[in-house]
Amino acid sequence: MDLAALRLSLLLASLTTGVLLVLGLPLAAWISSARSRWRVVVEAAVALPLVLPPTVLGFYLLVAFSPRSPLGSAFNAATGRRLAFSFEGLLLASVLYSFPFAVQPFTAALGRVDPRLVEASYTLGESRLRTFFRVRLPLALPGVVAGAVLAFAHTLGEFGVVLMVGGNLAGETRTLAISIYDSVEQLDYATAGHTSLLLLGVSFAVLVVTYALQRRSLLA
Repeated sequence: MDLAALRLSLLLASLTTGVLLVLGLPLAAWISSARSRWRVVVEAAVALPLVLPPTVLGFYLLVAFSPRSPLGSAFNAATGRRLAFSFEGLLLASVLYSFPFAVQPFTAALGRVDPRLVEASYTLGESRLRTFFRVRLPLALPGVVAGAVLAFAHTLGEFGVVLMVGGNLAGETRTLAISIYDSVEQLDYATAGHTSLLLLGVSFAVLVVTYALQRRSLLA
């Protein structure tokens, strides 16, 4: 097994999950309680990676990451390196592609919190921020953890966007999914089988944990 690819995949999945928690929870909190007409548009934008072919998303990200784009140019000026085919670019692409896998479970979990408890917190003089951390988040925690675990597993096994944006640079952008592809191309089916079995086991375990947490959230 390609241990370097395993370490990089675990690092990428961990960082992606961390970023999604920071960015996804505030957005999910807004979606779950907003009555704005823009809510439907935001929900559609969040869910877009679920239906968009990875090659399409990867293409637009390559354009956005190119040295001629504002984002790519700023990154190049700050670091002296290009954003496309770098770990940083891979991380940004993974966050965008895994966004719905985290935000949708977050939104569903926060939406199940009894609004009377939230209103009671406001009545007692608590701010929205303190109410979120002391009432909404603790009650929605099983669903939030399920979303984080699902996003982690999805990032760990992602192939299409990773290949488009990151390429296949050993120690930089080669993940487990890319390593399996390389092994099959080289007719090394034993290595491909071992790596695939690892991802299969992780995926199954993640689904068991996710469904268990969702069931616990519904029974709470």
